[in-house]
Amino acid sequence: MTQNETNADADIKDANASPLPQERGERVAVAPDPTPDLSAVRAIVFDLDDTLCGYWDASKAALRQAFEEHGPEGFGTEDLVREWATVFRQFAPTIKNSHWYAHYLRSGELTRTEQMRLTLESLGIQDQERAEILSRAYMEGRDRNLRLFEDAVAVLDKIKARYPLGLMTNGPADIQRQEIATLGVEHYFDHFFIEGEMGEGKPNLSVFQRAVDAFGVSPQEILMVGNSYGHDVKAALAAGWHAIWIRRPSDVPPSAHGDAKPEELPPGGPQPTAIIGDLSELLPLLRLA
Repeated sequence: MTQNETNADADIKDANASPLPQERGERVAVAPDPTPDLSAVRAIVFDLDDTLCGYWDASKAALRQAFEEHGPEGFGTEDLVREWATVFRQFAPTIKNSHWYAHYLRSGELTRTEQMRLTLESLGIQDQERAEILSRAYMEGRDRNLRLFEDAVAVLDKIKARYPLGLMTNGPADIQRQEIATLGVEHYFDHFFIEGEMGEGKPNLSVFQRAVDAFGVSPQEILMVGNSYGHDVKAALAAGWHAIWIRRPSDVPPSAHGDAKPEELPPGGPQPTAIIGDLSELLPLLRLA
């Protein structure tokens, strides 16, 4: 995350997510970082979506499945996905400053369905029932396709043996809890910081202060691990934390333009503590390998 949300069902994290290279299976080239000194770290906080699990992959697969099975006649699947993405880029950024946000915090259903309704409407179709069917199919398909990255369990096992862990994720309370249950990772974490449950999300610094208070440590003793430079890395650094930026080729949201480019460090932006390409690279940095 990240930006790990708004979810792709009009989750705000998707609207602010940063696209990375589209070519699957290739590591993102990053400049080597000197080995950081993480000896002061006493607690570690992970982002969820596209940090621990392949959320965008699940989302893209589910969108295509939903439109293939329930899309209106006369439109191709890829055309429908592109129209959904266009509408998403218009609708999602408005959620936090509208009446939708109170609903969104509790459940992703209403905004996810509204996103589908607006997509159909943009095609000249008024069909609330179909919007609801598409919304449900998309949500169920996304959950069905959601997977942890292959190194996540081994890394969490090793890190949990030494550090207390937290999970900090944007998105509706019901969707994020559903993901945690689907992935079977709840037992790894001592504290959960979920936007829908707190009423606020990353990159608000008050969210990071909640974690400091929960762990009972100083900001300099917490490490954030996330895929979003703005939501995870920059915000954590501003809060006084260490921050490791994980960058993968799969980190391209379904709402991204087809010519999406890798996220780059903004000019003058603070440098992450380290940049890694997969979770297993955390272990030597923490002297656990």
